[in-house]
Amino acid sequence: MKRIVPVLALLPLLMAAAPPAGVRKQKTAQYDFEYTYPAAAAAIPALRARLDADRAKTLATLLKDAAAAAIEAKKDGYPFRPYAWNQAWQVVTSLPGWLSLSATYWNYTGGAHGMTWSGAMLWDRTASTARNPFDLFTSKAALQKAIQPAFCAALNKQRTARRGEPIDPKSPAEFDKCINPVDETVILGSSNRKTFTRIGILVAPYSAGPFAEGTYEVTVPVTPAIIAAVKPQYRASFAVQ
Repeated sequence: MKRIVPVLALLPLLMAAAPPAGVRKQKTAQYDFEYTYPAAAAAIPALRARLDADRAKTLATLLKDAAAAAIEAKKDGYPFRPYAWNQAWQVVTSLPGWLSLSATYWNYTGGAHGMTWSGAMLWDRTASTARNPFDLFTSKAALQKAIQPAFCAALNKQRTARRGEPIDPKSPAEFDKCINPVDETVILGSSNRKTFTRIGILVAPYSAGPFAEGTYEVTVPVTPAIIAAVKPQYRASFAVQ
């Protein structure tokens, strides 16, 4: 089975990689499991407990699904291919009031190939709770309106580089059209370690191109239009880049 590795186009958005603190690896004849999170998350007791609970739940689901698939394969007389789950949390940025995290998932359930996608979480240090990045905006529609033009331009630039030919913005082809960025994973990053100054959009395979193109990662700077889409109580956490 071939593992699809995301293109790390957002490296400037991510902090320098640190060794993961919460690591759990488990492999049997039926499954291969790995779940990691960074030291910055482990240092927050409530967040560490949340991630440990998620890890335990995810492993239990994988064990159950793999065991059922193994039984079904034996019953129907075909080879069983071990299931796999890999989930890795990374620090996007650490601010005085926030810890911004992204997650990369990879799952294999016996098919032609595994599947990869992304996730995101904000830890609100003031309220000591987890939030979805979208929670900081007045609505998804407002955020979409603020970032769509810059996102489409950056996405088509990456598509052109990968395909070796320019993308016609008016093309009706499925993988030439721009997509709605807020239907993908949105992460919040920073260039000054004080406020959120940029937004990353992690695009899953098949969303903006064929599977062979893998994932896309697009970064747009925070603008006055984006800040206008932020809920008033969170605007102090953002700054124009």
